[in-house]
Amino acid sequence: MAATTAPPRPPALRRRKKGTTGELPKKVWATAIMWLMVVVYGFPVLWFLLSSFKPAGELFSYPLTFFPKNPTIKGFTQAWTSFDVAQYFVNTLIVAVSATLLTIVASAACGYALAKYNSWWIKVFTVCILATTMLPGEVILAPLFLVVRDLGMYNSLSAVVVPAVITATGTFMFRQFFVTVPDDLVEAARIDGSSELSTFLRIMLPLSRPIMLTLAIFSFQWRWNDYIWPLVVLNDPSKYTLQIGVATIVGAENVNWSVLLGASVLSMIPLVAIYLVFQKYVMNADINAGLKD
Repeated sequence: MAATTAPPRPPALRRRKKGTTGELPKKVWATAIMWLMVVVYGFPVLWFLLSSFKPAGELFSYPLTFFPKNPTIKGFTQAWTSFDVAQYFVNTLIVAVSATLLTIVASAACGYALAKYNSWWIKVFTVCILATTMLPGEVILAPLFLVVRDLGMYNSLSAVVVPAVITATGTFMFRQFFVTVPDDLVEAARIDGSSELSTFLRIMLPLSRPIMLTLAIFSFQWRWNDYIWPLVVLNDPSKYTLQIGVATIVGAENVNWSVLLGASVLSMIPLVAIYLVFQKYVMNADINAGLKD
């Protein structure tokens, strides 16, 4: 009986196996580089977090230690009680939440108009909006302060919120997203008798949820970490935002580093929490929803 021979392997399978073997070292190197970057960027942050649990006398003891020998939360409690960090938290939360909500509404409406209305002056207006991103914030700081002062908003939280509502970045993000939404969807809504406002609220906004959440994360971070503008328009310590309040901990001659580190860590908690909650929704876009092939 003649021995049976296995059929030759197709060339495509041989090429696929060889290519897979060749890609393995590349994946290993890519993974190693990514973990190296995690260590490089994560080590200072971890040192910062662990140092916030060290007593003031241990922070600069020699030799330096990575882990606290006598962990304590005294820096957190002193920052919360002695420097009125709770009030700063409330003020910053009011500013960040209100500015974020208004920024999303204004940016979405403006981005929809720039993307779905065809006119030469709208294109010119789009270029003008993008041109504002080339100006440093310090250039418009003085005229913006004069406008806020003349409107009677100086030394109020509204002076921090109102100038932050309109952002070229948010408008451009929504405009670029709405351009990718097929015009057939908008035309179908108009044929069915939907008004422009109804089309925007019931169709376009739900589709842009990933962009809304992305801008919400960025806007909240911008307003939460903003320091220069609140410092210019706020004069009453009871209305200070968190970043100004943390800066007041730094004295003219000495610095209580334990309290400063504790307050800094407390200021990071909301940003980390918001990112962990909303990160999975950021890139889940489905622009073809509601369309048939």
